[in-house]
Amino acid sequence: MRMWRTVSVGDIENASWNGTTGKNILLLGDNLSLMAALSRQIGAGERAPLNLIYMDPPYFSNRDPGSRVKVKTHGGESYVTVPAFTDTWPGPGGGAKGEDAMRAYLDMLIPRVIASRELLADDGVLWIHLDRRAVHYAKVVTDAVFGGQDNLINEIVWAYKSGGSSTRRFSNKHDTLLFYAKNKKKYKFFPQEEKSYNRALKPYRFKGVKEYRDEYGWYTIVNMKDVWEIPMVGRTAAERTGYATQKPEALLERIVLACTQKGDSCLDPFGGSGTLASVCAQNAREWVYIDENPMAAEVAAARLGIRK
Repeated sequence: MRMWRTVSVGDIENASWNGTTGKNILLLGDNLSLMAALSRQIGAGERAPLNLIYMDPPYFSNRDPGSRVKVKTHGGESYVTVPAFTDTWPGPGGGAKGEDAMRAYLDMLIPRVIASRELLADDGVLWIHLDRRAVHYAKVVTDAVFGGQDNLINEIVWAYKSGGSSTRRFSNKHDTLLFYAKNKKKYKFFPQEEKSYNRALKPYRFKGVKEYRDEYGWYTIVNMKDVWEIPMVGRTAAERTGYATQKPEALLERIVLACTQKGDSCLDPFGGSGTLASVCAQNAREWVYIDENPMAAEVAAARLGIRK
């Protein structure tokens, strides 16, 4: 079991532990302050710039999600729901709706986008994960920070199935991920492949095209497109932690494998349950985890085999 503890901004090194590379680090605290401290380390040559930042901030949902966690009781164990993070945005007048609320949300997001760009290597990339409520605002501000729309490499749609439906609208069953390069001429990208089923599921028999067949029908192998159908973390999934808004490892692994190589360094400034760190650990990437919620850090530490 490895060690971690709460750290101050100027004491980052004391939160690290000796792993295979000595670079992995779990930090509990305000992400903007800790990102600034990491930037100072990079500027001083004490740490290499980052190759990938995955940012999964609050979604501007105007609700505070809860996590279902196991606790010990006199009768054994039971589950309780506890606050995971705040996603309400009262503006200057105290209201949680309208322009004031969005301004308060963007006042949180913009400095962290700016800090992300400063932390990235020239070949580094930023992924921002949001949904319909704020992703368009995030795109406008990130275009400005990253030098224009040309540095937006992809807008990825993650489609999933989940409970709930509506009789008043089409059910919302997707998130959007914005994929930015710090330098559009230097960023790393390794195409991922997927099955592409033939029309009518029958063989094309085109010359020079390899075709395959499974239980559904005939298909070819192509480079992956920008709509990803990946299941959410199921109730009985081995990776499930009970933490609110936990993202599936398959989603993060696709990002990591597409944009980094072994030994590259990745950051999740809204670390939550530690999915990015877990995927990096499984794929020989270095990682930095940040979250200000002690419960989130405890969940991530347990997942990563770290003890306090």
